[in-house]
Amino acid sequence: MTASSRTLGDWLSEFEREAFRLETLDDYSQSGGMDAYHAFLAGAEQPEDFRTSGWVTTVGAAARAGKRMYRVHILSRPLTDYLRFELGWGYQRNMAAGEEFFILDTTEQDNPVPGAPDFWLFDDATAAEMSYDGNGKYLGSEFHTGGRIAEFKAYRDVAMANAVPFADWWAEHGE
Repeated sequence: MTASSRTLGDWLSEFEREAFRLETLDDYSQSGGMDAYHAFLAGAEQPEDFRTSGWVTTVGAAARAGKRMYRVHILSRPLTDYLRFELGWGYQRNMAAGEEFFILDTTEQDNPVPGAPDFWLFDDATAAEMSYDGNGKYLGSEFHTGGRIAEFKAYRDVAMANAVPFADWWAEHGE
């Protein structure tokens, strides 16, 4: 399979060393996991299919293979309902499977990567720039290689340099 024929799902299971994600939105609720989100809002238990989702399997397989999956979420407080769900349920679940999380909190500082898109960066060689509508519904990805990779690596490096480990941030600001 060539790099250009791979889907985002292919890249997420076939990268060789590391996959980095930059999240910039406050709401991804229209992109899946609606039942779990509604359960969270209702104060119910986590649905079984949320706890054992395919994403947990993907992350766990990567971690067992010695691959790194990590992300930075750019956000500001107060948290939206969706961010409370994503951080309180999703990040906790995914950390247990082996994913690493960092928070770049812009509540009291300027965003050091203004205009950065949501993206995945695979092995410092391929970026999947994510597109969403105004309601957080995933519309697709545009893949980049070659000259554009330096741009995505710079976004990652600046975001990581200004982010704190999720566990530390959550201990201070979590709900």
